[in-house]
Amino acid sequence: MTTNKRALIFGISGQDGAYLARLLQDKGYEVHGTSRDVDNRDFSALSMLGVRERVTLHSVSLLDFRNLVQVISTVQPDEIYHLAGQSSVGLSFSQPLETMESTAMGTVQVLEAIRYLGRPLRFYNAASSECFGQVPEGSRCDESTPFHPRSPYAVAKCASFWATANYREAYGMYACSGILFNHESPLRPKRFVTRKIVSSAVAIANGSREKLVLGNLNVFRDWGFAGEYVDAMWRMLQADKAEDFVIATGRACSLEEFVSMVFSGLSLNWQNHVEIDRSLFRPADIHYNCGNPAKARQKLGWQADVGLEQLIEMLVAYEQEQSRDKC
Repeated sequence: MTTNKRALIFGISGQDGAYLARLLQDKGYEVHGTSRDVDNRDFSALSMLGVRERVTLHSVSLLDFRNLVQVISTVQPDEIYHLAGQSSVGLSFSQPLETMESTAMGTVQVLEAIRYLGRPLRFYNAASSECFGQVPEGSRCDESTPFHPRSPYAVAKCASFWATANYREAYGMYACSGILFNHESPLRPKRFVTRKIVSSAVAIANGSREKLVLGNLNVFRDWGFAGEYVDAMWRMLQADKAEDFVIATGRACSLEEFVSMVFSGLSLNWQNHVEIDRSLFRPADIHYNCGNPAKARQKLGWQADVGLEQLIEMLVAYEQEQSRDKC
């Protein structure tokens, strides 16, 4: 597939940015990406997917309006994907101001820069399932489910969602948000609980006597594969009309079940290797979280094909390969 389109990805160094860069390159896009300091940033995720050398990188501060205007003017993108901002729910409780600035204010700055320049481009904003907060167990959140954020991260994501909707409605901009539920991949940093679980389990299977220390296991999440979720982002910007979409698998699984599946796949009993530390419980955690992707399936032709079992196999296989390379 070939195209003359040019895309600008804010926050390209993360998991989603790397998978999105590869997807767009495969579709023939000229891909540009940003980070706060490209000379001192780790772009290993891009390198792992083999796309680093084909991405043009720019240093950008989301809180520097002149800098934003300059980069957008230089790149002249057809599409902007806004994936930047503080990405950890847990960290947001200890860094609420930085989270609000980078996520909420950062989104408004990008939107205002686009409005100021008056370019007819399309804008995607990364919202989050955390916006929904606590919902009744067994229910599935869709685009009409009210928001009830329970962390500084979620509050910031709600603000970014409503700012995007406001610019769409008030200024006629093509701007939309993807309300993405949890999505994982081998590119996740080890500070994320899924990578922490898999990494420790593989180390224990290889003979380590370490204990895996976790917080609350009685939480349910809807987990998908990041490589599929970035395809939904792209599809959202190809639609005739800008709309917001829930992107999810539609299946919830407890963290305890996730842990059990990882360890049992390595012929281990997780209960022999896991310790619970109540200090790791979040101040206001979400017990149950599951999405309804019916609208995305109907209007975008998108659905998640990678199930949780296949995702866990992928994560374990990658971690085993990494451990062999270290030997």
